Amino acid sequence: ELIPIKLGCEVRGIDLKTESRPEVVEQIKQDVTKHRILVFKDQGVVSGERHVEISKWFGELESTFYKHPKSPHPDVFRVSNDSEEGCTGVGRTGWHIDGSFQEAPFSYSLYHMVNVPKQGATKFAPLAEIVSELPSEKRKEWERLWMVSDRRTGPVHPLIYRHPISKKKVLCFHLGMTSGFLYDLGSKEQRMATKPEYRRILKDIHEEFVKDNGSIQYKHNWSVGDFIISDNLAVGHEATPETQFPRSEVGLRVLHRTTVKGIYPPKK
Repeated sequence: ELIPIKLGCEVRGIDLKTESRPEVVEQIKQDVTKHRILVFKDQGVVSGERHVEISKWFGELESTFYKHPKSPHPDVFRVSNDSEEGCTGVGRTGWHIDGSFQEAPFSYSLYHMVNVPKQGATKFAPLAEIVSELPSEKRKEWERLWMVSDRRTGPVHPLIYRHPISKKKVLCFHLGMTSGFLYDLGSKEQRMATKPEYRRILKDIHEEFVKDNGSIQYKHNWSVGDFIISDNLAVGHEATPETQFPRSEVGLRVLHRTTVKGIYPPKK
């Protein structure tokens, strides 16, 4: 059973710890493509091994992150507000998709909330709507822009491109991991954005996510046992500041995440 929420759907009647019927797995895959986010409540404790098995329904895993000693599996990224328990500060550098520093950004991200503090949500936003609702001048500029990753070997990606499956225009971006922007890549007019332009573009992108009091956002307030499957190329996200409040103030936060290897480099 699918219950529509602000972005995506809540799925009822599925126990991810045991579900393996091929027709159900296929339906879940189709529903993620269609709805972009699926939220499974009350899943209890999904082991690292099982989290990885579920993730492999969507493709090969790619794990580029630090392996925390307490992670239950080498492919599970363990994040926390306590460095003894997991990696801290994750998802707090601005709105982003996961893996923008890869030739092909991750196709899916799967999250499981293991321990929930008193506060600390994750905000998600639909990228196709953000692009389609851009004022025309801004859209014209963004169509000319390419993001340069801040990783030394990082690739250059078009800021706006077509989602490989839905064919809708979406963004390839990371507001905290972009070292610069290029205008008009591959043409005679190609040039790097100046520092002031670069800062303004980052601010402009941020503004589209937060304008009208963030009316485009879906804010997910986590409960223990929540499991979210998201189409990483269709949805931007950011962790709220409360996710990093000290354990002594809000209690322990532990979130497990896996990422499915991208197979489509963003193309104009």
